Amino acid sequence: MTILTAEFTVEPFEPSNPGPHVQAAIEAVRRNGSTAITVEVGPFGTAITGPAAEVLALLNQATVAAFDNGATRISQQVQVDAPSSPAGPVAGRFPAS
Repeated sequence: MTILTAEFTVEPFEPSNPGPHVQAAIEAVRRNGSTAITVEVGPFGTAITGPAAEVLALLNQATVAAFDNGATRISQQVQVDAPSSPAGPVAGRFPAS
């Protein structure tokens, strides 16, 4: 199983005062993530870690929720933490939604 960590930052960004666009993105991840997902909310962004297909689906849900609630920009970074195979293309390992 491939494990991913996806980090995202929702803008506009106000330190110590996350707006509804930030809160909606975090809530979408918390509400829809299974027990296999780890969520870390930090002062500058949120990280979600877990099985690849679920992380990518949650990242999509967080993005939609943020834009639906007034976000103007979302920065995302995704990395493979534990690949299912030592090498090879990523295509085909993540089912299309």
